[in-house]
Amino acid sequence: MSKEKPDNQLSSFSKLPLDDQNWIDEEEADFDSQARYTNQVKTRKTLSTKTVVMVETAFLASTASLIWLINYYFPLGPLLKLFFPIPIALIYLRRGNRAGWMSAWVSMLLLSVLMGPVRSIVFIIPYGLIGIQLGACWVRRVHWALSVLLGALIGSLGLFFRFWLFSILLGEDLWVYVMTQITQLADWLFLKIGILAQPDIILIQILALVMIILNNLIYLFAVHLVALILFDRLGNPIPRPPEWVQVLLDY
Repeated sequence: MSKEKPDNQLSSFSKLPLDDQNWIDEEEADFDSQARYTNQVKTRKTLSTKTVVMVETAFLASTASLIWLINYYFPLGPLLKLFFPIPIALIYLRRGNRAGWMSAWVSMLLLSVLMGPVRSIVFIIPYGLIGIQLGACWVRRVHWALSVLLGALIGSLGLFFRFWLFSILLGEDLWVYVMTQITQLADWLFLKIGILAQPDIILIQILALVMIILNNLIYLFAVHLVALILFDRLGNPIPRPPEWVQVLLDY
């Protein structure tokens, strides 16, 4: 029974007039050509998208490296420092997780060639990681309070990492130098307040930790303001700031 059915279909097709058979063949050929054309168009679009992503990733990675390089040789205070994580956060916001990580690693490799591996590591920790963290938070439309807090935590850990790395390279404990500066500040504060006592070492360490976290909180808040103004003009807006920030910006 199963062998007779294809023979019947073939015989019924052969019984059609010659014009009808040619019409069916032409219709199948047109369908195949349209399918091939559609596949070619999809392939070209995919390749074009991958090319654009690759170019944007390379461009923004080189931009981040160039900003770090200029600030190292021609320091302009805190101005350029605000832009350290911006290019990596932008490529993450535009092209996703993989492009963000690729941009960070390309920046690290480029700086390792231009300035050496130590400076490239100092850039990627914490500023490269902050850029990825900000991009991930902004893609998910996270509130400013959480993104600033996470970025300040990464920045604080990155500062401790730099103290540890440079202490190993220089052969000196740089944290002792920081404690000396904080002790002088605490003595000045105690003198102004009128407390005639020597600050405890635990109090000095707590004060140093608070100042590091506060500094990073202010820095991340300033980075959010820069990204708010810049990314809106580029067509990649970040989550809206709190109401009191909007009031300040309106003024």
